[in-house]
Amino acid sequence: MRPQTIHKTLAQITETGFRVFFAICLVFAVLTGLFNVWLSLGEIAVVLILYLYLHAGTTRRKNEVLAYLDHVTNGVDSASRRTMISSPLPIVIFRPETDDIIWSNERFLHLTGDRDHLFETKLSSLVPSFQSQWLLDGDHCSPEPVVVGDRQYLVFGTLVSTGGQDEFLATTYWVDVTEYADAAAKYDATRPVLAIFQVDNYEDLGKGLDEGERSALRTQINNLLTTWLEPSQGMICRYDRDHYLFLMEAGKLQDFYRRKFSILEEIRQIQSPNGVAATLSIGIGRNAGSPRQLHEYASVALDMALSRGGDQVVIKDGADFSFIGGRSKETERRTKVKSRVVASALSELLAGKRQVLIMGHKFPDLDVLGAAAGMAAIARKLGVPARIVRAPSPYPAEDMAKQLSALPEYRGLFAGPEEARHLAGPDSVVVVVDTNRPEQTQMAELLTTGAKLIVIDHHRRAASYIENPSLSFHDPYASSASELVTELVQYILDSGDLLRAEAEALLAGIVLDTKGFTMRTGSRTFETAAFLRKAGADTAQVNKLFQNDLTQTVTKFEIIQGAQPYRKSMAITLTGKKVGRAIAGQAADELLNIAGIEASFVLFPEDGQTYLSARSGSNVNVQVISEMLGGGGNAATAGAQFPGKTPEQVLPELKAAIDKYFDDDQ
Repeated sequence: MRPQTIHKTLAQITETGFRVFFAICLVFAVLTGLFNVWLSLGEIAVVLILYLYLHAGTTRRKNEVLAYLDHVTNGVDSASRRTMISSPLPIVIFRPETDDIIWSNERFLHLTGDRDHLFETKLSSLVPSFQSQWLLDGDHCSPEPVVVGDRQYLVFGTLVSTGGQDEFLATTYWVDVTEYADAAAKYDATRPVLAIFQVDNYEDLGKGLDEGERSALRTQINNLLTTWLEPSQGMICRYDRDHYLFLMEAGKLQDFYRRKFSILEEIRQIQSPNGVAATLSIGIGRNAGSPRQLHEYASVALDMALSRGGDQVVIKDGADFSFIGGRSKETERRTKVKSRVVASALSELLAGKRQVLIMGHKFPDLDVLGAAAGMAAIARKLGVPARIVRAPSPYPAEDMAKQLSALPEYRGLFAGPEEARHLAGPDSVVVVVDTNRPEQTQMAELLTTGAKLIVIDHHRRAASYIENPSLSFHDPYASSASELVTELVQYILDSGDLLRAEAEALLAGIVLDTKGFTMRTGSRTFETAAFLRKAGADTAQVNKLFQNDLTQTVTKFEIIQGAQPYRKSMAITLTGKKVGRAIAGQAADELLNIAGIEASFVLFPEDGQTYLSARSGSNVNVQVISEMLGGGGNAATAGAQFPGKTPEQVLPELKAAIDKYFDDDQ
C-alpha cells in the first residue's frame, strides 16, 4: 500500500465528521458578518485556531500510528500492511497503562457504535467489560470473552514498546465468538452432575423403634428429599437404607446454591420418637470425564463431608473442592470397633519395617508430641526403630520434648531434618499425627519418598489432604490426636509398656485440645484419660506444662485488654508485638470466658507474616471462617497465616470472612 493511500485511509478513520463540523462553523461565522463584522472576524479566527489545533493533533496521531505500523510490520510486504489497515477483524490500538485509544479500523468503529468520540475516550469506558491487565501480565488472549452489546468477543493482543521506559502500545484483535460461547454455555448447563445423599445418623434414628416406626421415618425422609429435589427435574434413587443417588443437569445446580442447600436445615425437622434429629451429608461430583469418574468424584466428596463431621455438602469439581454447611455442633458418633480394627492393621503394617518416622504439623504443640510419644511406644513394643522429627526451636511443646529426651528410651530418638531424609524410603513408614494437610507437615518431602504413609488426625479434612495413605485413622469427633493414639495404645501395649512420661505427654495433648476437658469431650475422652491416669500420668505434672512465667502472663492479658467486640458476639484483638502462638492461643481461649462472646480471634505478627488464632464455643464454627482465609482447623480451634501482611492489613479480611459466615447463614 502506497504512503498516500495509507494517509488517506487513516484520515478517513481519525477525522470522522470533523471537517464537515468546521465547515459549518465557518459558514456561520461568515453569516455573522452581515450583523457584526468584528464578531465575524473573531469567530473565524477561533474556528481557524481550533481547526489548526485539531489538524496538528490528528497529524501527530497519524504519524504515531504510522511509526507503530512500520515497527510491527517491518520487513513485511505491502499486502500485509494493507491487511493491518483493512483487516476483516475489529482492531484497536491503545495505551494499556491509561486505556487511551490511539487508532482503530472501521470494523471496530462499527462494533462500538461511537464513531465521533472514539478518540476522546478510554477503551475501558467505551467497553466497560474489557480489562487490559492480561496484556500487561504477558498473556496474548483475554481469559474470558468480552461482552459488547449482545455479542461476545474473544480478544487477542500483543504489546510493543514505544521506546520510552514502561511505555507500550497494545494491538488487539476482536473475534466474535457469540455462537460458540452460547453453545459452550448450553453444553456446560446440560452436563451430568451426580450427588450421593447419606443420612448421617440413620442408626441412631431407628434405635429402639419397631419396624413400623422405622418405615414411617424412612417415608418422611424419602418424601422430604423428593419434594426438595423436584424443581431440578432430576432422578433420585435410594440404593441403600441410608444412601441415595441423584442425577441432574449442571445448570440446575445453581438453584441449589440459590436455596443455600436448605435441605440440610429442613431434614433436621424430622425427628425420631426418641428425640434424635436427622442430619444429612451430600457429596456432589461434576465435570468428570466419564460416568464412572463422576461417581468417583461424588464418592470422594461424600467421604470428605463425613470426615469433616457430616451435616454438610461437599462439591468436587475436577480437582477443586467447595464446602457448604458444616456449622452444626458435632456430636460423638464413635465406637471401639474402628479403633480395634485400626490397631490390628497398624501392627501388621509396622511389622518388619526398617524404620518408623513420626512427625506432626509445623510448630508442634503438646497434642503433636503426645501423639508422637504414643506412636514411639507402639513402635518400641513391636520392635521397630522409631524416630520423631525434631522441630526447629522454639516451638510450643519444647519443654515436654526435653523431658522425653532425658529418658534412656528416647536417647537419640529425636531426628533432625537431614537424618529423617536419609532414613525415609520404601522400606520405612512415615506416621503423620494431628494434621491431614501435606503443606502443614514438618517435612512435606517425607511424604514423597516412597515410604508407607499413616495418618492419625482429628481435624476436619480440608480441600488439600494427604492422598492415598496406607492407613488412615481420621476421626473428627475425637477431641485430639492424643486421644486417638491412646485408643491404639490400649489395644497394642500391655500393662506397664507405656512410660510415665509418655502417659503424661498423651494426657497433656488431650488437656490442651479440650481446654481442660471443657470442650469437644465425649465419653471416650474421659475413658482414655482414665487409662492414662492408671498408666501413671501425674495431673499435677501435666498442669505445670501449661504454666506461664510473669512476662507471658502480662503479655496474654495485654492481648485480652485490646479486644474489641464485633457483631456483638465476636471478640477480635490484634497486637503488633511478637507474642508467640501459645500465648496468642491462650488469650483467645480466655476471651471465650467473657459473657456473651461466642468466638474469639487474635491477630499477631511472627517472622514477617501475620497469624490468626481462632477459638469458639459451640455455636460458631471457626474452621469455616478460617478456611475462607486460607487456613483450617476444627470447629472449636482454627488458624490461618498471611505472608507479608501486618495484623492491621488482615483485619478487614477477617471481618469480611466473619460477615460472609453469618450472611450466608441467613
